Amino acid sequence: MGWAWTIVEFTFLLALLVALGLLAAIAFETFRRRFNHAHLEAHPIFEDPNSLKQTNQQTVGLACEMLASATNLLPSYNCLCFIVQSKSSDEDDGFPHLSYLQQRAAKHQSFSYEVIIVDDGSADETKRVAFNFVRKYSVDKVRVILLGRNYGKGEAIRKGMLHSRGELLLMLDADGATKVDDLEKLENEILAVANKERHFGDSGSSGSSLPMSDIPVVAFGSRAHLEEKALATAHGLRGCYSGKGELGTVWLGAWSQGFHIVVLLAAGPGIRDTQCGFKMFTRAAARKLFTNIRLKRWCFDVELVYLCKWFRIPIKEISVKWSEIPGSKVNPLSIPNMLWEMALMSLGYRAGIWKVSS
Repeated sequence: MGWAWTIVEFTFLLALLVALGLLAAIAFETFRRRFNHAHLEAHPIFEDPNSLKQTNQQTVGLACEMLASATNLLPSYNCLCFIVQSKSSDEDDGFPHLSYLQQRAAKHQSFSYEVIIVDDGSADETKRVAFNFVRKYSVDKVRVILLGRNYGKGEAIRKGMLHSRGELLLMLDADGATKVDDLEKLENEILAVANKERHFGDSGSSGSSLPMSDIPVVAFGSRAHLEEKALATAHGLRGCYSGKGELGTVWLGAWSQGFHIVVLLAAGPGIRDTQCGFKMFTRAAARKLFTNIRLKRWCFDVELVYLCKWFRIPIKEISVKWSEIPGSKVNPLSIPNMLWEMALMSLGYRAGIWKVSS
């Protein structure tokens, strides 16, 4: 029996060393990222679609001479296949977002828009196709930001948000899983919250005169209702379907519940679906949030929830139509990285290593 106890002791010591090593790595990486919200290493590049010469653009932190009613932001990484899939005919250019925005602008003269496509270092023809959209719709309506190499969805969103000109800023995935016309649901909810803020400001002074863009509000699109009604085969993280039939469904249910528990521990309660790639921000909310986020990949959504609570920015969760798109980027291999990022975030903010700038 002596050899058995030796194996148990060795296993225990090995597990202890691994745990201590992991904690040390988390602490080191958290400290290393304490100034990471500057994101200085990822310089956005704007190019003229005709001459391909680099141009300068303003950031959201500066006063823009002309504001659009809405900015639609699409982070893109090797998304050419999604553009092809979204074509409804040979004449269709595969960009339904602009069709909706054009129709709305035609009906309401007060409505203006811009679309920003952030190319996160794509290796396919995403950049070429994006510039074709710029030539077709003009640079006033469509702009392309090039990050040069792949930094992650969080960094692509951050760069796009900080170079947007809209009063309301909408992020949505390029795969078309959520229909762009659902932005009206988020817009109406933000408007309702902003009106309440103005009403409370009546008894004060300048609150009632604030434009909607200066009132921090966030609206999250949500697919939680699909899980409850069993209308979708995927929830929590798109593209996690790892099997067929009952086995895949069991895996999805277990992962979804486990992920929700981890999010609850990292960011607190209140939001059932943090990962839906359909979110709207007022300009004031975007300034506060995207000048502070440090996570560059999939878990930046969870960090947004934490920062919203830090700044006491109202978050509204609204059900949206959603369909699973084959070929989405998140898969089970991303789970360790997501857990790693949430551990960094929890330690960074709760230990005071990551400072929040107001």
